[in-house]
Amino acid sequence: MTGMRDPVRMYRESAVRGTSPVGLIVILYEEIVRAIRKAQRGLAQNNIEQRTLQLSHAMMVVGHLQAILDFRAGGEVAQNLSRFYNTMRDKMLEANVQASHETLEWLATTFSEHAAAWKEVDRAVANPSEDEPVGAGVTLGLHPTAVGDRRRVRAER
Repeated sequence: MTGMRDPVRMYRESAVRGTSPVGLIVILYEEIVRAIRKAQRGLAQNNIEQRTLQLSHAMMVVGHLQAILDFRAGGEVAQNLSRFYNTMRDKMLEANVQASHETLEWLATTFSEHAAAWKEVDRAVANPSEDEPVGAGVTLGLHPTAVGDRRRVRAER
């Protein structure tokens, strides 16, 4: 059965193909949360290698999110997201060096809350209300490049 692919990976790949650009951001945030939760398990089991690998993975995903920011289109929001991503990577390093369960929990909660906010943006863009134009009040300033999607997301007021 060496020719069989990992079914979880196949499912994730198919889910990504049918996802909106904002939905891709949600997927990346959820991947960060998964990695942080695995790092927490590594910390609880005193498995330094697992903790370090998972936090490194989470930092790489955050780096990708930061790399796809479009500062020209996103303006202040893109600048704020960039600062947020820098802070989150600093906190991940701190959590790893200090082996801090509290910091890992704070990171997981923060990324979960932000993922929920991005889900709301995705819903608003997909299902605009009759009273409000699509993207009113939202400036994403992102252009997802994950999985080859080079479409720019611009929902500007």
